[in-house]
Parts: sequence; structure tokens; C-alpha cells
Amino acid sequence: MSGELAGKVALVTGGSSGIGTATTRVFAREGAKIAFTYRKNEAGALANKAALEAMGAQVRIYQADVGDFARAQEVVDDVREHFGTVDILVNNAGANWDTVIWKMTEEIWDAVINTDLKGVFNYIRAAVPIFRENKSGKIVTVSSINGLRGKFGQSNYAAAKAGVIGLSKSVAREVGRAGVNVNVVCPGLIATEMIQGMPDDFKETAVKEIIIGRIGAPEEVAEVIAFLSSERARHITGEVIKVDGGQYI
Repeated sequence: MSGELAGKVALVTGGSSGIGTATTRVFAREGAKIAFTYRKNEAGALANKAALEAMGAQVRIYQADVGDFARAQEVVDDVREHFGTVDILVNNAGANWDTVIWKMTEEIWDAVINTDLKGVFNYIRAAVPIFRENKSGKIVTVSSINGLRGKFGQSNYAAAKAGVIGLSKSVAREVGRAGVNVNVVCPGLIATEMIQGMPDDFKETAVKEIIIGRIGAPEEVAEVIAFLSSERARHITGEVIKVDGGQYI
């Protein structure tokens, strides 16, 4: 396949829906070989796999909880064994479980931190030795504008999404001389499954914050991820790029 990612091997966590699915489709369009994980949504994973293969992509899928350290290593090792290497890692898998701090239980806190922060560490830790060996690699992590500003009822989510920014900046310093770029995208309100259960008044309030006046599409985030995964972004690292229609301003 032709495209600016032709021959590259991309691993995307949380590829069965939303931004993850959109990212795998853009990568396939650009000629990459695709591996992606899913946790529960097997139907979505299989549907996306079929769609990617119809585009001509080689695809591997893995059932995995990103919070499982050992499973992350297994996935990365299998991708490398099957495709020969890993060139791009996109940490997209995420979860939210919202409640105010005085009602937040240890279970609610741990569930979100384990997925949204530890999960990112797990896959970076597993992939970085390959990138250092290759003296090249791209890591893009999906955070959130709420990791930059906080949000009522999301102390666990905001803490995790802020944490991955600090993690990414630190890793960028550690692996930059090995030819590895590490960046973060911070979406605002995006039309994914995560917002389907949001009350209408919350959505209306959020849309009023967005300068361009509409909810973003997963594909709009995916295009930025693809850019950061390409050689066009080879001199960009340690950056945090908001994809929010001006919502943060």
C-alpha cells in the first residue's frame, strides 16, 4: 500500500470505537500495518478489523485490559513477532467514572487511574526498548483538555489525563536522542461513545464553550495523531496539542 506511513507498523490501544477506530482507519489509508487492542467491545473490534482489511491493510487485534502490565508486554511482543517491529504507538484506550470527590470510592479512583494512566505507562514501557533498538519511533497519547484544566466531577479522570502529559514529557526527554518522538493530543468534546450518556444540558453547556460551535468528530483528532506519527512531525516532541475547536480558551 502507498501512503506516508507505508510499511510502518502501528499499535493503537482501544481501537474498537471512537478516536481509536478513526485513527486505525487513517493509518490504513496511509499504508500502515495495524494492530489494535480492545477490552470488551468484540463486535466493534471485529467490525473495524473487517473494514481495515477491506481497505487493504494487514491487521492484528488483541483482547486486552491496558491496565494489565504483563498483557501489555505480551501484545507488544506478538505484534513485533508477527510484523517484525513496532514503529508507532498510540495510547488511546480510556475510561471515565465520574463523581464528586466526596463520593468517590477507592474502586472508582483506581479503575480510572489503572486504565488512563497506568495503561499508558504499560504500553510505553513495553514498546520503548524496540524504539531504542530501532533508533526511531513515534508515541502519541490521547489526553484531554480536562487534564489541563480539571472538571467538576472528574478528579480521577483529570488526574490521570494530567498524569499522562507529565509522563509523556519525561519520556520525550529520555528517548529523544534515540530518535523517538513523544507527543500528546488533548481533545475537547468529541462525538464518541463516551459522551452518549452525558445529559443533554451538560452537552449544551459544553457546546457553548466551543468557539467554532460544534462537537468535534473522531476523525479530526485522528488526523492530528496521524500527522504526529509521520515524518512530517520529526522535529516535534514533548508537545501537547489541543484538538478542541477552541473549547479550552
